[in-house]
Amino acid sequence: MRTRGVRRLPAALTAAAIVAAVCVACLAVSGQGSSIDQATPAGRRPHIEPNYVDAVIPPNIAPLNFRVREQGDRYRVRVVSDRQQPIDLTSRSSTTSIPENQWRQWLLTHRGGQLQFEVFVRNESGWKRFNAFQVTVANEEIDSHLVYRRIHPAHSLWRDMGIYQRDLRTFKESAVLTNDYTKGGCVNCHTFCNNRTDTMLVSSRADTCALIVQDGRVEKVGAKFGYASWHPNGKMVVYTDMLVSLFLHPAAEEVRDVIDLDSLLEYYDTQSKRVGTAPDLAKKDRLETYPTWSPDGRWLYFCSAPLTWTSRNTIPERYDRIQYDLMRIPYDPNRGTWGQAETVVAAKDAGRSILLPRISPDGRWLLVSMCDYGCFPAYRKSSDLYMIDLDAAKRTGRYETRRLAINSDQSESWHSWSSNSRWIAFSSKRDNGLFTRTYLSYVDTNGVVHKPFVLPQEDPTQYDSCLWTYSVPELVVEPVRTTKESLGRVVRGSRRISVQMPITMATPKADTTPTIGVPYQAGRE
Repeated sequence: MRTRGVRRLPAALTAAAIVAAVCVACLAVSGQGSSIDQATPAGRRPHIEPNYVDAVIPPNIAPLNFRVREQGDRYRVRVVSDRQQPIDLTSRSSTTSIPENQWRQWLLTHRGGQLQFEVFVRNESGWKRFNAFQVTVANEEIDSHLVYRRIHPAHSLWRDMGIYQRDLRTFKESAVLTNDYTKGGCVNCHTFCNNRTDTMLVSSRADTCALIVQDGRVEKVGAKFGYASWHPNGKMVVYTDMLVSLFLHPAAEEVRDVIDLDSLLEYYDTQSKRVGTAPDLAKKDRLETYPTWSPDGRWLYFCSAPLTWTSRNTIPERYDRIQYDLMRIPYDPNRGTWGQAETVVAAKDAGRSILLPRISPDGRWLLVSMCDYGCFPAYRKSSDLYMIDLDAAKRTGRYETRRLAINSDQSESWHSWSSNSRWIAFSSKRDNGLFTRTYLSYVDTNGVVHKPFVLPQEDPTQYDSCLWTYSVPELVVEPVRTTKESLGRVVRGSRRISVQMPITMATPKADTTPTIGVPYQAGRE
């Protein structure tokens, strides 16, 4: 017995010695960067998604939650500045979620300043410290809400879609109107007056109608409203009446394409309940579209291309030669009279098709999309954003277009301005060339558009698995308060305002549908 005990003792000591040796070895290996204070420098910035590095953000934006794309088993993100105690966020997950209350306080105290993010990642070699990155907090706020259309990117899945609004200060999203309330038809072309939601237009193709919302009242107008723009006085809305068709290429990176077989501009007077047009808005040999008002309501800007074909039932052979000029026409709001249209920028001079003009509310900047041809920039990889300085144009008489540095190698299309002219929201396919996402950019007083950042989500990985397209982003200063139930009842109801469509050119009446191809239901992607 005694002999066995003596023999067991060295075995136990040996086992203990082995364990101790292993522990010492582990400590030796992890001694380099074994704690945050001893973290080894990575010598570079971390890879994060979404990429908020060096972005300029509003002081009222929701938290910029992100994912650290670095291998590890523990993560720490430290938000630091010279104005407040740092925020330390430690997790076994690579996803960083910033508490909303703390984030709001930080933004409040850092207007015009910078926030610095320090990222630490631990792996089998210990902690690693990455170079810090910064975001700048602007002094100017962005409008509190964003209204957009959510739809699947495939043209055959348009029946599952809706218009939604997002509180940009939080992650709250709510439906404005979905096609569950419109007999399954397409809903699109949401348009607001002066970035306010008390005057709103929504188009529904379910009943070939438009919903006009003013001061809580909802009326259904029996006309097909396309791209639209409210006069600043809220008494008139100009819109495109178009015969549009989607067609498919047999082989291309983007097989879908869109053409306006015919189009003109009309206006609806909300007081007289009448529809009208003007000779230079409905020329028989031109295609007019994309209206937008100047902030003073004295100029209507729009896009116009030559109508070189006679058939409205076939896609013209030279469809890829169609390029739109940027035009404008004077309007006297006191007399309700129109002047003669003039060319602002000719497509032949720009070498591109000029689309989607939008003027900043302060009247200084004109933002457009330009692409190689056609009228639908969302399907054109070549589509980029350009800026025109209207103050400079007044001094020199020349409208100079400037390509923005924020463009990517994918499509940049629909865009809108904030009410203070300091922010733009725009649609982009820069992530993967397929899904349209909404990006926000700061515009300083010199017209410099700073690095864009994608619309923040509570789960920063949401876009990885999200099969929705977020399009037609419109910035507004308040939420849409008219309920989807109220809008849906009016769409489904029998009461409507009947209007006589002006027949001033060869364009078919509003209810006419092309007999070729696939009727284009998806609308503005």
